[in-house]
Amino acid sequence: MIALNRHNILRVVGIGRGVRKVFALMESTMKEMRNGGDHSVVEEVKFGYGGGVEDVYGEDSATEDQLVTPWTVSVASGYTLLRDPRHNKGLSFNEKERDAHYLRGLLPPAEFTQDLQEKRLMHNLRQYDVPLHRYMALMDLQERNERLFYKLLIDNVEELLPVVYTPTVGEACQKYGSIFRRPQGLYISLKEKGKILEVLKNWPEKSIQVIVVTDGERILGLGDLGCQGMGIPVGKLSLYTALGGVRPSSCLPVTIDVGTNNEKLLKDEFYIGLRHKRATGQEYAELLDEFMRAAKQNYGEKVLIQFEDFANHNAFELLTRYRSTHLVFNDDIQGTASVVLAGLIAALKLVGGTLADHTFLFLGAGEAGTGIAELIALEISKQTKAPLEETRKKIWLVDSKGLIVSSRVESLQHFKKPWAHEHEPVKGLLDAVKAIKPTVLIGSSGVGQTFTKEVVEAMSSFNKKPLILALSNPTSQSECTAEEAYTWSKGRAIFASGSPFDPVEYDGKVFVPGQANNAYIFPGFGLGLIMSGAIRVHDDMLLAASEALAVQVAQENFDKGLIYPPFSNIRKISAHIAAKVAAKAYELGLASRLPQPKDLVKYAESCMYSPVYRSFR
Repeated sequence: MIALNRHNILRVVGIGRGVRKVFALMESTMKEMRNGGDHSVVEEVKFGYGGGVEDVYGEDSATEDQLVTPWTVSVASGYTLLRDPRHNKGLSFNEKERDAHYLRGLLPPAEFTQDLQEKRLMHNLRQYDVPLHRYMALMDLQERNERLFYKLLIDNVEELLPVVYTPTVGEACQKYGSIFRRPQGLYISLKEKGKILEVLKNWPEKSIQVIVVTDGERILGLGDLGCQGMGIPVGKLSLYTALGGVRPSSCLPVTIDVGTNNEKLLKDEFYIGLRHKRATGQEYAELLDEFMRAAKQNYGEKVLIQFEDFANHNAFELLTRYRSTHLVFNDDIQGTASVVLAGLIAALKLVGGTLADHTFLFLGAGEAGTGIAELIALEISKQTKAPLEETRKKIWLVDSKGLIVSSRVESLQHFKKPWAHEHEPVKGLLDAVKAIKPTVLIGSSGVGQTFTKEVVEAMSSFNKKPLILALSNPTSQSECTAEEAYTWSKGRAIFASGSPFDPVEYDGKVFVPGQANNAYIFPGFGLGLIMSGAIRVHDDMLLAASEALAVQVAQENFDKGLIYPPFSNIRKISAHIAAKVAAKAYELGLASRLPQPKDLVKYAESCMYSPVYRSFR
């Protein structure tokens, strides 16, 4: 008698309305039986062709033309197979597969290639005039055919990125209760306090490498959306897979529901979250701490936990509290900072000088603004060997009360205090621009139309090429539009934004606005952490990611006024970022996956998930 393990247990296969019990044996076990080998141990394949890190299912451990078995809880067959998003191929099942997996009569007779399916879906998506309808159609596709969804997103990333992420995802979160169809992640509320570990075990996937978690208190620039903020973790993790190649089955979206202070949602009969005011203080801290401990206990030391869209007062505290004990990353603070720094490094080729030669003025002193400012100061310190306290003096911040100066230090929140420099009080942004005379103006305020004509004209009056970054999302909250920046600066501004804008024609010349989108950084950054087995995030990794992105900007991009590369090359960009991040992890002694691969770029590419259909036995 052989010893059955997890590769060859008794499976139950649903076929039509009946149930057929079969012994399903993996090929490796059959070979062992024939060769009289030891059946008690089957070596796990950790890395494979195009299959991501720790390919626990073995489905991509060999080349794409080799046959695989569509394992789920059972061998998926018939109607069950067509309802399994991981293995469903729709009309791409060939004649042999239709016979072998009881699909005869369940599909029309036509056989489509994956490329033809993609062409048809893109044609259908383009018929929708309302972006939210496109979003819903894509979410439906993700729930019925996972590989086709990711192939569609990878091949059409520039067109579909604004649909699956900002700005459309903001509207989706606002209306999440109305468009909710089936859960796409884990909802952990105050009701689950004391049993979060059990809740995590309810998730069907056991080998999780990336968790994106939000409490929904500060969704983009839209404020408190409570439980309906789930659209953000779902969207972010879709990009982890499409842009960074992280396997979908190793991604877990989580929403922590502690209530909402949004009165409109509390009165909405379709709201899907807890109907009470937000928990704060000890009750909130205890729930988050239980979640962090449970995640580490269930998924191990190397699970990456990305904090997303927490309010300022919690975002900084959570990052500070857990960065020394967990592998944590806050995209709003660190990811935004890294992508903006990359744009600034690239822009030096257009404006000249070094970072230390420039003066920076921020509108907005929250988690994004202070995070960007700190990373710029770190990079200047690294380049000039000057103390961090000294390099911070090149950077000024304006909040709702005016320029942050030393006379206000006693009333400032702790994360603003490092930016309180010696200067007389200044109330408004325009006055601050005139007083500081910055070469770089950065908006992270979450308030639209704050870069007025007077502000842009003032920037243009003492800068030949003013660098203006309007980073707030979604589009409605952008500090100014691309057209306004180019028109008011008479075509001299170098402009980038958080949300996408169409090209602008001014004075006979076409300007293509860049997008300082975090999607440039976090997918490759996460892949670098995973493939190196990093156990902590270090600021030097963020600097490495910024430098890796900046060098990807080609001369043809600069000629158009762009300071970021096109998203059409995003997987190549992500591989280079992942390689630099992993190299820094090895250099700092924070990598646990040994030995270090010789060619980290090629290794990163080999770890990336491929959405191409597999052939079934």
